[in-house]
Amino acid sequence: MADVHDGRGVLYPARLPEFQRILPPEHLQQHVSWFWISRWEIAPGRVSRQQLLPFPLMNLVVQIEGVTISGPSSGASHRDLHGTGWAVAVLLRPASAPFVASLAGTTPAQLLDREVVLAAVNLHKGIKEEHANTTALPLNERCADQLTSWLTQCLPPITDSGVLANKFLEYVSTHREASRVDQVAKELNLTVRSLQRLSLKYLGVSPLVVIRRYRLQEAALHMREHPDSSLAGLAADLGYTDQAHLSTDFRKVLGYSPSDYRNS
Repeated sequence: MADVHDGRGVLYPARLPEFQRILPPEHLQQHVSWFWISRWEIAPGRVSRQQLLPFPLMNLVVQIEGVTISGPSSGASHRDLHGTGWAVAVLLRPASAPFVASLAGTTPAQLLDREVVLAAVNLHKGIKEEHANTTALPLNERCADQLTSWLTQCLPPITDSGVLANKFLEYVSTHREASRVDQVAKELNLTVRSLQRLSLKYLGVSPLVVIRRYRLQEAALHMREHPDSSLAGLAADLGYTDQAHLSTDFRKVLGYSPSDYRNS
């Protein structure tokens, strides 16, 4: 299983505890973006705040306490880590999101900014057992194998509309110039209304939210990697009318300006 290197999503990667993203096997790659695994050991009395600008996708998360489904986020978020712990998770692609949400009796849209418990006893037991034993195979790979086995058994075949939802996400995530809903709809041979329905069903948020999330993730990544670059030039590259529009979106979602983020 290959590692995935994608700098988007985490706003302050230097603050991350042990963290790895792993590409799923080929037969799951239309269902799963990647597996991600994190472990931490925080000194007593201290808290490590992980600040995120999440992908507009659902996560299936296994921790010592149980299994949960985290829905898409309407904006930036954070997770406070303390003590010793671990998380073994799946970033789901749109095609699989409605089915996995249905296992908890809900939908991606109903999961917006929510986390619900999923009764996946065998998966929870398998991941806990991997943490309790030692073998020659690396722990992260064994956990990824557990996720692969569980998903392979429970996920249904992908529908044509699910394939289209994946195509929508892939287009937005790989085309920095994609900034308007009508533009993306035209590329997918859809009406704006059809794209809106597709996005709400499979991602739980509007297509404009999806587009802006990826553009803001790319803005944050660019500022980390090129702190001396022009914000006006970055805004133009990301399809914004001008720097002021980028700054407005950035502040609305993250709560501070691009300049403040770059300086931090």
